[in-house]
Amino acid sequence: MRNSETRTTKTGPDDAGLFQLFNETRLDERKNCAFAVSIRMEALAIHILQKEMTGVEAAELLRREVASYEAESRGDWH
Repeated sequence: MRNSETRTTKTGPDDAGLFQLFNETRLDERKNCAFAVSIRMEALAIHILQKEMTGVEAAELLRREVASYEAESRGDWH
């Protein structure tokens, strides 16, 4: 069972625009990340085809790519 803490924050009428701006910024960031991943996946697909990689080689390439994304999500990249 989880212990959860509930916090209340006082908001005012001027905060609505700020919240909307934060939400739009988050959405833009998600779109940009998705676009960057799609570009990277396309580059990997082209590489796999140009090198005529076997399924095993392609899978290993994808596993290395996953490892780099995992490291990035932990903040291990510089």
